Amino acid sequence: MFLEAKEAMKEIKAGKFRPAYVIYGKDRYRIGQFVDTLTEAMFTPDERELGVVKFDTSETLIEEAALEAETLPFFVERKLVIVRDSVVFAAGGKEGGKLDHKTDRLQQYLDIPSETTVMLFIIHAEKLDERRKLVKMLKDRDALIAFQELDAGELKRWVVKRAEEQKRTMTADAADLLLSRIGANMQQLALEVDKLCLHAGEGGVIGVEETELLTASTVEEDVFALVDAIASMQVDRSLKLYRALLIRREEPIKIAALIARQLRIMLQIKELEQHRYSPQQMAGQIGLHPYAVKLAAEKSQKFKVTRLGALLNDVADLDYKMKTGAIDKTLGLELFLLSLGLQQGQSAK
Repeated sequence: MFLEAKEAMKEIKAGKFRPAYVIYGKDRYRIGQFVDTLTEAMFTPDERELGVVKFDTSETLIEEAALEAETLPFFVERKLVIVRDSVVFAAGGKEGGKLDHKTDRLQQYLDIPSETTVMLFIIHAEKLDERRKLVKMLKDRDALIAFQELDAGELKRWVVKRAEEQKRTMTADAADLLLSRIGANMQQLALEVDKLCLHAGEGGVIGVEETELLTASTVEEDVFALVDAIASMQVDRSLKLYRALLIRREEPIKIAALIARQLRIMLQIKELEQHRYSPQQMAGQIGLHPYAVKLAAEKSQKFKVTRLGALLNDVADLDYKMKTGAIDKTLGLELFLLSLGLQQGQSAK
């Protein structure tokens, strides 16, 4: 069986420790939080240097970690053996890698684990290889904990909750704006939320205005707004956004490439929508976070498929001319944006 992260954290904070934990997934932030929570619950700051022992299976045999787990701790009550792994547990990983790991030795230890040792295996992979005896054994003992990336809704709730824990209120629109600017990096999101909370003060409200003021827009966000202006046939706005990007010393060729990327993403989304893909499925197909897919899907409603295709061709032609020197880069992209004002808007498909 798989162990829920919340249940495991609750046990740990209550001082109840399991002989082994296998934490895996792509959410490095929450994996780091789990490691910190376990370490802080097991040791005082002065005890950590003696109580924590670390291994990496790319450099050290797994049986050495098992031997360390069997050894009684010195000058502390417990021992935490942390093993970072990419070959023994992970699906798709070559078992053993460059080293000949004897997983049977670890299984023998786990059959009769030490009461004074906790083993923590960290695997930065989406899946474990459940065909392996060691993985099956630890699964049967409820030791597997998955930390997959949060979807758009979960990420938004997490941001709002982090503010609530600091006795601040973040509006839904502010959370959306923050996510659009920062993306799915939870470490960076945590830092930005904490900064906004500090500005708001206890009992304060974090709205869109505060978020716009205290967080920087990304190049991708500004280009996304530029594409939205193109979709709405707002030439003046698109030129203003383009000139703002130039002031930030962004290269016109890079801007054109990002415009093409956004158009391509929206075209892919419209194609996948016809096959009734969910936002989560589309995110997997395109290789984006679900929240980014959600935003792009909303913008794509302003375009017909034929319109997106035509714009992509135009941008590709512009890109070729800029790179070959057939047209001045800065002026070329500006003329492209101006030319859109001569075209009539088309209704969304």
